[in-house]
Amino acid sequence: MKKILIVIIGVFLLSGSVFAQSQAEISRDNKGIKILKGIIFRQEVEKDTAFAWWAENLKAYTPQSQAVAELKKNTNLQFIAFMGTWCDDSQFIIPKFYSLLDVAGFPQDKVTLIGVDRNKKTLSHLSEALNIINVPTIIVMNNGKEVGRVVEYGKYGLFDKELAEIMASITPAPGQ
Repeated sequence: MKKILIVIIGVFLLSGSVFAQSQAEISRDNKGIKILKGIIFRQEVEKDTAFAWWAENLKAYTPQSQAVAELKKNTNLQFIAFMGTWCDDSQFIIPKFYSLLDVAGFPQDKVTLIGVDRNKKTLSHLSEALNIINVPTIIVMNNGKEVGRVVEYGKYGLFDKELAEIMASITPAPGQ
């Protein structure tokens, strides 16, 4: 079962570089807030005026230097990030996560962004399969296996510090 799940995740990760359009459902909650559910792309959130929080939450952010260094060193990693476009924590962290990737020059096609609804459900039951309880959740994958995850702000209140620790704990495969 785990192998099947890894193959499914791999297909989703690769789909980011194959498809140029969203694979998400768009809805609105009872407050009129736009919700994207399924595979979403940074550009669609970044440019949509319904998500003005993206640019606002990038102000005054400087990525943690150790996280930048680890990303530059571990270019074979992949990330699966679950977020809620309605969620204050996701709105605060996910733009910063992408800023961190940008500063490190990390390839965007190695990141899959998945939107969840207010019940933390997504299309194809991915949130249930990967045991997503809170958002944002950033899963670090190495060679198709989860090596760690940062849930919300992480154990220090600094998601990038915890990401750096996870990445630093990875033993490179021979020849890397």
